[in-house]
Amino acid sequence: MDTTTLAAFLAVDLLLVFTPGADWAYAIAAGLRERSVVPAVAGLIAGYAGYTLLAVAGLVVIVAGSPTLLTVLTVAGAGYLVWLGWGVLRSPVTLAAAEETVGSSRTQVLLRGVGISGLNPKALLLYFSLFPQFIDSARGWPVAAQTGLLGALHMTLCAVVYLAVGVLARTVLRTRPSAARAVTRVSGAMMIAIGGFLLLERLAG
Repeated sequence: MDTTTLAAFLAVDLLLVFTPGADWAYAIAAGLRERSVVPAVAGLIAGYAGYTLLAVAGLVVIVAGSPTLLTVLTVAGAGYLVWLGWGVLRSPVTLAAAEETVGSSRTQVLLRGVGISGLNPKALLLYFSLFPQFIDSARGWPVAAQTGLLGALHMTLCAVVYLAVGVLARTVLRTRPSAARAVTRVSGAMMIAIGGFLLLERLAG
């Protein structure tokens, strides 16, 4: 893969990772409630690792080879992000609600993280709508290798960002509920913006 393609992927992926959603809420909850955010973040990354393995196994190739299926998934994913963002703007999540989502057992925290990222529709959008747009079967790299690299980059970004989010939640948001509400409102606006961009980009293509 060339550096231009990787740079374009990182730019879009960073926007998605920096968009607060279910993963962010869970990392924030862990930062507010748990002594360590590592188990929660490890669970979230494990969920994405499962998606990466499925993608490397060839599911991304199937989607990439079907323009109709790719368009349907992209439109559905973009619509979901817009809907989710609108819901966040209408009803910002409170810290009290976030604190209730995290259990006391580290194993439970990890497994719940796997479930949250594994069932997150944003992951479907990323792996089965976004990935195929950056994979070129005509390049020298095997498609599986390209997919694995994109998955590894995404998981690395998630690990760094979610750890930072959890730590910042502990040090900043715990004593500033108004800041927490502002974060959720910004997240809603960003979800709508990204969903709209993906929808226009796909339909225009």
